[in-house]
Amino acid sequence: MKVSRLLTNGVIIFIGLGLYFLLIEALDLKDHIYLRLVNFIFVIYGVNKTIRSNYHDGISGYLTNLLAGFITAMIGLILGLISFMIYVEYRGGNTYLDSFADSYIFGGGDPSLYQFCFGLLIEGSAASMIVSFAMMQYWKDKVEKINKVD
Repeated sequence: MKVSRLLTNGVIIFIGLGLYFLLIEALDLKDHIYLRLVNFIFVIYGVNKTIRSNYHDGISGYLTNLLAGFITAMIGLILGLISFMIYVEYRGGNTYLDSFADSYIFGGGDPSLYQFCFGLLIEGSAASMIVSFAMMQYWKDKVEKINKVD
């Protein structure tokens, strides 16, 4: 598992998600929840790229590649949360967050910026694991040779 590969693909996820959400914000479509589901495409792309690169480099093992995919997605998530916190502060802090949090399922009242980001961290961690596991279901026969006779 190459750390530079994980970082590079994590940054690719971060850039893709950042540009996508800025585009949604610019087009004033941030209240459409179903558009947020498109963010899975960026995560799937980055995780798949990591696992595919590992496969081409001969890095095998189900758990190794599952962990590589998860770490890649988490790097994108952490960078995204940090930039989201900066963006919210730039846009007006809690005033902006109050209008933003209403369109989220877990908003529930008046969450602070840190509570909101913690909710996004939990949601993003679960999504990262699901995407990593789903991609490993696709790649498992290629990266793990458990049914082969030498």
